[in-house]
Amino acid sequence: GGTMKRRAGEREKELKKKKLLEELGENRLPYLTPADADFHQLWKTKYSKLIFRKSDTVPEELHQMVQESFLTLREHDCFFQDLVRIKGKDFLTPVSRILIGNPGCTYKYLNTRLFTVPWPTESYDIKYCSPQIHDACKALMRLNDYLHIEAVKALQGQNLFENKEIKDTAVIDRKQSFDTSLTEQGSVSKDQSSVCVPEDDRSLKNRTSYNLTLLNYMDPLQMLYLKQEPYFGMGNMAVSWHHDENLVERSAVAVYSYSCEDPAVQVSSEQELKGRDPAVWHVGLKVAWDIETPGLAVPLHQGDIYLMLDDLNMTHQHCVLAGLSPRFSSTHRVADSSRGTLEYILGQCELALQNLQTDSDSMALSLKSLEAAVVKQVEEIHNEVEFEWLRQFWFQGKRYLKCTDWWLKPMAKLEEFWRKLEIMTSLVLSEVRKEQQIEEQRNETISCFLILLKERQRLRKEWTAR
Repeated sequence: GGTMKRRAGEREKELKKKKLLEELGENRLPYLTPADADFHQLWKTKYSKLIFRKSDTVPEELHQMVQESFLTLREHDCFFQDLVRIKGKDFLTPVSRILIGNPGCTYKYLNTRLFTVPWPTESYDIKYCSPQIHDACKALMRLNDYLHIEAVKALQGQNLFENKEIKDTAVIDRKQSFDTSLTEQGSVSKDQSSVCVPEDDRSLKNRTSYNLTLLNYMDPLQMLYLKQEPYFGMGNMAVSWHHDENLVERSAVAVYSYSCEDPAVQVSSEQELKGRDPAVWHVGLKVAWDIETPGLAVPLHQGDIYLMLDDLNMTHQHCVLAGLSPRFSSTHRVADSSRGTLEYILGQCELALQNLQTDSDSMALSLKSLEAAVVKQVEEIHNEVEFEWLRQFWFQGKRYLKCTDWWLKPMAKLEEFWRKLEIMTSLVLSEVRKEQQIEEQRNETISCFLILLKERQRLRKEWTAR
């Protein structure tokens, strides 16, 4: 049911996109940069849940640690292009990535599950391949703590403005406006899709307690081809328009950007032209499925930070526009861990194995129940272990052995569980062949069992082809 609903949602999005592009034809929607007179007013009314922090607001020591960690991970070849699946086809991402975060956490996007390289966490025994990788992970954990505090402050600030109905009436020149007022928590206008409401500390903490960061690296000059931004004509895209997936609802996303800027390319010869400077990296924003509101292109320099607060990730889409220099980013998220942690999947395995019993004399294995609901639950867990964890890990996750072997033991444990689940499947088959089963119960069990078995067969063929 969930898969069909997701596919229907994807089809609907594609149709919307196609319709929008057809309506536009050769015309492009307007977009604004800080050089445009209406930029700040547009930000305040339509994009006020995007918060910007210039690099000089961040402690110098933190900049140094984080930027060193990026370079260390690149030197150790720890950034990888992901093979993602879009509409049944596999594509390599133009951006190279690595996931770092809480031990046992995973993050899924575009049908690809990434497994965290764990950052140093008390009470966990984590062995790194080198002291430098340990230090890099530790620095990113420090950045994570810092961004959590910044996100809490920004959300509290937005709530304060909303609750007191304060309006920003300060008259400041354009440059100062970009450097200061937009780096603070601008007022939330009534045009925003939803209004912030007072919330307790626990809710704030839940929506800003980042459990992982997805690190990105790309050198645009090494790319043979980059997609052109289709709606506004913003130029080369490193990452296409999207909403971030698999996040806790209304959770904040925080991004630290580090472009290895070469002073020689900072002043572009095309800078006189209207629009964004193609030499500089930008984050692009637009209101989702809206061809009335102009887009925004916000320049990103060394050490700049931006936060996407509350429901901005749902109501708006964002893209990353490539500059000329190589760029790293650390994108901190509150990943939805309800089905994405090691603890969760081990718990599911334990649940499934409750239906398996061993005869104390003969040591023969048998099933406690053949009820359709029980069989269905066990076989669903079987499929989840195989296709969401084991195959995902051995398909791409083993790359992370360059950093740590932390996942090897848990994977061995999951394989052990999977072998028992295979035995349970064969026990169902042998039981339903027996005539003494009550026919109605037998038919119900066979019916739900076959659906899951066919799904397993289909997925095995798909993974073998990949």
